[in-house]
Amino acid sequence: MSDVFKVLEERGFIKQYSHEEVKDILRNEHVTFYTGYDATADSLHVGHYLQLMAMSHMQKAGHRPISLIGGGTTMVGDPSGRSDMRRMMTREDIEYNAERFRAQISKFLDFSDGKAIMEDNANWLLELNYIGVLREIGSMFSVNKMLTAECYKNRLEQGLTFLEFNYMIMQAYDFLMLNRKYDCKLQMGGDDQWSNILAGMDLIRRKDKKPAYALTFTLLTTSDGRKMGKTQSGALWLDAKKTSPYDFYQYWRNVDDADVRKCLSLLTFLPMEEIDKLSALKDEEINTAKEILAYETTKQVHGQKEAEEAMKASQALFGGGNDLDSMPTSHLTSDQIEDNKSIVDMLVLTGLAKSKSEGRRLIEGGGIYVNDEKIESIDHMLNTDQISQEGIIIRKGKKNYHRVLLYK
Repeated sequence: MSDVFKVLEERGFIKQYSHEEVKDILRNEHVTFYTGYDATADSLHVGHYLQLMAMSHMQKAGHRPISLIGGGTTMVGDPSGRSDMRRMMTREDIEYNAERFRAQISKFLDFSDGKAIMEDNANWLLELNYIGVLREIGSMFSVNKMLTAECYKNRLEQGLTFLEFNYMIMQAYDFLMLNRKYDCKLQMGGDDQWSNILAGMDLIRRKDKKPAYALTFTLLTTSDGRKMGKTQSGALWLDAKKTSPYDFYQYWRNVDDADVRKCLSLLTFLPMEEIDKLSALKDEEINTAKEILAYETTKQVHGQKEAEEAMKASQALFGGGNDLDSMPTSHLTSDQIEDNKSIVDMLVLTGLAKSKSEGRRLIEGGGIYVNDEKIESIDHMLNTDQISQEGIIIRKGKKNYHRVLLYK
């Protein structure tokens, strides 16, 4: 059995762990562990990507992962890192989101032959009896201690509801149930979950007198401390319909030089020896490392075919090639072209701008080009004959391209 703790530590995953014993059990035992995913959206995002990679490393080393879908906890909402209360979701919305999660998680973990487990905490949380919970575990939680937890600090300033206050207890109960059902003895998660994970570990140790452990990962941030995965259009999603494979590829292709090593270490399976060589490249040569990073991440999330197409499109734009088939493209009818011959209207239609006012701001800021010619006026009209005959390429900023063609 490989020393997965050493692997995770070397690649930069590990932020905190509860006991030195964690190193020994991961080195010498086959451990069942879990991470949780509240179904608050219909796709996982790049923050989850790091967690899924850590789980995959663990599974490859012989440990058994449990992916816990928060069908129950999503109905309450985790207050960690928030200054406002999460919106209440219907059971139908939660179940739909959970199904989407299962498909995405399966790209990282092997669920065949019991090698991994997919669970939903709705299976036990929704059936709980309030008095029964109070009697079974209520005495195990100190309110004074809970109020010192990092996850509640922001909400205390705004007003922490009793609904949210129960979230830590629910997550702790999840760990207890998974320990009893699957002998799960380790919970892993982002470092913003440290207080909640410790609560579950302590509950198992106090209630059932059994060993349990906690381990958290570093959060995916840039070298200057900003959260990674934010784009002009919002979060970087793992769903191709929400963030296209091309846009996903381009995000990693354009990371800062200082972030290349971290991203290669955390988000790819490349050997560290190769990562050391790639991250040592300087100036223009570092682009080679970024291209490899973009290809490997896109392949992991969207598959090899989509990664190759995104790479070809990127090379066509930035490397002087002529294969534009994979560039984001709008195929429009003649009527659509005529109705949107204003550059502002076309920016909105193609999704390069969310609104006409944003489109005008982009033009006034000098950030819009058509076939490499800068658009100087918000009143610019496109050459509809040119679109009909050969198409045009609209560029927003330095890297965001979109092709417009006549539908045939």
